[in-house]
Amino acid sequence: MDEVNEFCDRHDISKLEMEYAYVNPQQQRKKSGITNKHHYQVDCFNNIIDWLLQELDSRFNETNSQLLICSAAFSPRESFCDFNVESLISLKKLYPDDFGSTNLRDLSAQLNMYIADVREDNRFSNLNTISELAQKMVETGKTHRYALVYQLLKLVLVLPVATATVERCFSAMKLVKTYLSNKIGDEHLFYRLICYVEKELFKKVTNDAVVCRFMKMEGKGWKYDL
Repeated sequence: MDEVNEFCDRHDISKLEMEYAYVNPQQQRKKSGITNKHHYQVDCFNNIIDWLLQELDSRFNETNSQLLICSAAFSPRESFCDFNVESLISLKKLYPDDFGSTNLRDLSAQLNMYIADVREDNRFSNLNTISELAQKMVETGKTHRYALVYQLLKLVLVLPVATATVERCFSAMKLVKTYLSNKIGDEHLFYRLICYVEKELFKKVTNDAVVCRFMKMEGKGWKYDL
């Protein structure tokens, strides 16, 4: 609030007293019975939060929402105040192939030792993001002491990338697999999607590199007239 007041004073902007009675611009003569603070905090702010929640619910299914909530438990902000063992255990259950038959008790024990350790370690006191946490764990050698915790942390780090890549592929499929090419095989479709999704990388590939690649392919029956 102090920063807002300083900004208003610096730019000669009139400040709105939050405890004053709110005046509806469309009904200025009618008393609203509420303060400016109530209007902006309840009527405006809460409505925006509700709208954002509705948008998130429409874009993310229950599984994706659970992934995001569980991932937030790794946040190192404010001395790991969001840390929650149950959430991280639930996150582990969503990746059975990555953890194999590892006993949940082992991960639970490591998580309890890990949180006690990093909260007492001053090197972890000023971290803000999960990526910074992962880097600090590598630098301090805690990745070996808490191998299961670090493995779960790596899955959390790649989650946004994996989700974004899948979304890009589905968007690209609408453009690549058209009515005229709806009978192409899976392999052909895969290569088309790769070229479209990663088009920025493919722009760096020269024609000479492509020609050399095909010339090196053996046993494919290729013939070239160069």
